[in-house]
Amino acid sequence: MRSLKADFFNYLREFGSYDKRSMFGGTGIFINNAMYAILTDQSIFLRGGEGLDQQLTVLDCSKFKHIKRSTTAVVNYYDVTKLFLDNKELCSELVKQSIEVSQKEKAYKQSEQHKRLRDLPNMRLTLERMVKKAGVPDVNSFLSLGAAEVYRKVRHSHGKDIDLKLLWMFAGAIDGCHWTLLKEDRKQGLLRSLEG
Repeated sequence: MRSLKADFFNYLREFGSYDKRSMFGGTGIFINNAMYAILTDQSIFLRGGEGLDQQLTVLDCSKFKHIKRSTTAVVNYYDVTKLFLDNKELCSELVKQSIEVSQKEKAYKQSEQHKRLRDLPNMRLTLERMVKKAGVPDVNSFLSLGAAEVYRKVRHSHGKDIDLKLLWMFAGAIDGCHWTLLKEDRKQGLLRSLEG
């Protein structure tokens, strides 16, 4: 008997060729390097964004939760398994919208307009101000310096008692993920480069 996951993979071929990578304990589905779905053994989750979030919420699609040992990260992907099984036509429409949104967001993030530090994952206005005050003026500088060096600069300008969580947040901003999803070996590498 075929698994639900195999059915999902087969179904997603209708929307064009895709790449898959291990993500959030499941499989991320990408078109042109933009992720639009996560598959687990039992479920299919679609990326939200723009008006799609509201549509998926109204359809009673719950958000994807990635549970790690001590934390849970809720990401902007919605469970459409029931729609996949009961209403393929609506599901297909949502998949197309999700692909479109993910492509648009990817293009925007790679464009010149995407220059604000606060637009990076984990960052917000207060962190943007802190980083700028430490002498890191923009996204390009932030990315080229790297998480450890930015953290070092912030610590130098704001005092030594800056929370280590900030280092993880900067690394997540650079890696494009929520800081709670950083792997332990990445964290250890960052700590080593701080010592150096």
